[in-house]
Amino acid sequence: MPRAVRALAAPARVAAAIAALCLAAAPARAHPVNWSQVADVDTIEILSTNEDGSTRTTTIWLAVNKGEGYIRTGGTHWGANVERNPDVVVRIAGRDYPLRATRITDPVVIDDVTEVFRQKYGFSDAAIGLFRGLMGEPKIMRLDPRQGLGPMN
Repeated sequence: MPRAVRALAAPARVAAAIAALCLAAAPARAHPVNWSQVADVDTIEILSTNEDGSTRTTTIWLAVNKGEGYIRTGGTHWGANVERNPDVVVRIAGRDYPLRATRITDPVVIDDVTEVFRQKYGFSDAAIGLFRGLMGEPKIMRLDPRQGLGPMN
C-alpha cells in the first residue's frame, strides 16, 4: 500500500478503534429500579461525589413506600455530597443505577417514609433516633430515575 494511502487510512482505523471501545464501555440500558422487588433489601450502597471530585461509597438503608425508593441522612459527608450534587449511583444487589436524589419536604410523605424505616429496621432505627440531635434533623430523599438512564451493569 502506498505511503500516502496508509497515512490517510491510519486516522480512520484509529477512529474506528475508539468508537468500538466507547461502545464496549457504554453502560447497558435497562428498566429503572423496580422498588417493590428490592423493598426487603437491608442495605444498599450510594456513590456520591466529594467536593474534590472523588467518589464516596457509603452503605445505607433503603425504605420503599408506595412503589418509590427513599433514603435518609443526617449531618453526614455523603449527605452533604448529595445536597451539592443530587446525581448519584445506587448499587443494589450488585447492579448500579444512576439516579437523582430529590429532597422531600412534604410532612405527610416524611411521616410515611419515617414509619417505613421504623418498621423495617426496628430497634436499630430507634437507637439512631437517640443521636439525631447530634446529626441534625434527618433529610428524606426520594430516588428518582435520571432521564434516559437505566442500570449501568
